[in-house]
Amino acid sequence: MKNIAQKIIEKYCHDRTRLMDILIAIQSDAGYISPGVVTQIANALDMSEVDVEQTISFYHFFSMKPTGKYNIYLNNSAVANMMGRSEVAAAFLKETGIQFGEVTPDGLIGLYETSCIGMNDQEPAAIINNQIFTKLTSFRAKEIIRDIKDGKKVEDMYSASFGDGANRDNLVKSVVSNNIRKIGPVLDPNYKIGDAIKKIIRMTPEEVISEIKHSNIRGRGGAGFPTGLKWEFCRNAKGDKKYIFCNADEGEPGTFKDRVILTELPRLLLEGMVIAGYAVGADEGILYIRYEYKYLEEYLEKILEAARKKNYMGKDIMGKKGFNFDIRIQFGAGAYVCGEESALIESAEGKRGEPRDRPPFPVEKGYLEMPTVVNNVETLCATVKVILNGGDWYRSFGTSESTGTKLLSISGDCRNPGVYEVAWGFSVNDILEMVGHSGKVQAVQVGGPSGALIGPDEFSRTLGYEDLATGGSLIIFNEQRDLLTDVVLNFMDFFVEESCGSCSTCRILPNVLKKKLKKILNARGVEQDIIDIENWGKFLKASRCGLGQTAANPILSAIKNFRPLFESKIQTRKEYDSGFDLLSAVKEACEVTGRAPNI
Repeated sequence: MKNIAQKIIEKYCHDRTRLMDILIAIQSDAGYISPGVVTQIANALDMSEVDVEQTISFYHFFSMKPTGKYNIYLNNSAVANMMGRSEVAAAFLKETGIQFGEVTPDGLIGLYETSCIGMNDQEPAAIINNQIFTKLTSFRAKEIIRDIKDGKKVEDMYSASFGDGANRDNLVKSVVSNNIRKIGPVLDPNYKIGDAIKKIIRMTPEEVISEIKHSNIRGRGGAGFPTGLKWEFCRNAKGDKKYIFCNADEGEPGTFKDRVILTELPRLLLEGMVIAGYAVGADEGILYIRYEYKYLEEYLEKILEAARKKNYMGKDIMGKKGFNFDIRIQFGAGAYVCGEESALIESAEGKRGEPRDRPPFPVEKGYLEMPTVVNNVETLCATVKVILNGGDWYRSFGTSESTGTKLLSISGDCRNPGVYEVAWGFSVNDILEMVGHSGKVQAVQVGGPSGALIGPDEFSRTLGYEDLATGGSLIIFNEQRDLLTDVVLNFMDFFVEESCGSCSTCRILPNVLKKKLKKILNARGVEQDIIDIENWGKFLKASRCGLGQTAANPILSAIKNFRPLFESKIQTRKEYDSGFDLLSAVKEACEVTGRAPNI
């Protein structure tokens, strides 16, 4: 392993800022990162072993213990559970003879749980050695384990044909489906690659920024900051070098639109990064992609290389002297918090993905302390269409406050889950009618777990920054779903698991709120428990990043909009119940000692 590690370290020129790449390569090759290799990396990069270990321990897909020759990561999202994950999990457990988090004694199979992997439109889904398996059943799980024991290659285990579009490409060969249900101006593939670049080189960078500002396009990642203003701030910031980051770390459960763009429209995305680079004066771009999409790596690298050959990237782009810009891909390793821009930058520098204190903001001091623009995948794609068609054209879509269109990832209880591009201003009722909901709709989760769970009385509300802002995820739940157990508890589990632990509020309160919720679900709750959740949840606003600030949203929005569900489960004639069960507390001790409880 040490010889392999040395070659990998040399490939990345002993650069400590490329620690993530080094660790990913070693993990992929050896299956884990041994303590001896940690020492080797630390010495080679002139770092402490603690710094290397803390990066390894932060990310879900790194391990310092041997994993299996075949590693199965089964998604445990709310939608996966709705679509039959429990039967699939039971089959994997039975056929492997191990529990989640364990490796078979012969080292053949590792079985793990993981958060949403961007496949909510085709659940239950799993990752096996970086390959995606969708629409799993208990029968398919048995087949997969049989094939593993027979020594089959993972790519030979598929029982379905490859997905549509570029999923069939020789460098992808994936059974993933795009499920593009509605195409709008951004998803429209009828544009000529490179035309936007040819147009901007006849403009000044200031003119490019002015057109983007005129379009009033705002960030599509959820925060909604004006894109043109961000570019202008970065251009005016002082720094020897500037960077463009594309945030393709869509870890919000229920979101998968970026996956579809990376598959079908990667050239559009890359062109958007080049335009941003020209506008702010950057010569380097970094496409940060969540590890779950690593199956697209070779395909995307090929597209990057083709763009360089056509001089859409590189030196003196399209003959414009001094216009130099290139892009490299940086993969994450499994951490939802890296969707926050400063945490993403920390990760790209080879560190734990912990959010930074702000100010200064990334446009002033970002990657390697240099001015940095971080834009979402969808945002960068939209800027290409703005340059080609003009700001006035873009403003003709949507509303005055929310111009343009929005890509929505829609899943759950609907007949046609997938990606829909709609103009801002659509109501939730419009969306439900468009996707063909199944059964009577009880609730819709707007914006993923960090958003809001709304009921039918709010379905007339419109999607937009002036009403219901969303990064793009809508999950539909019909009346057969137990909202508190199937949805709210699952989302609280997610936030507890994904907290980086940096802020005491986010480290402690989600777990406290989750325990309160479980107490209510176990029929031990009282009215005061609901009041406590409402009061304590407010303290999370003191957290320094969006993850912590919204970590109570699943339970708070559920109480706000579905309070009767909570009240139906609490003890109505009791003012106090600690929830402590003495008999349960002493049960294990009694079993060990052979004593009967004397209570």
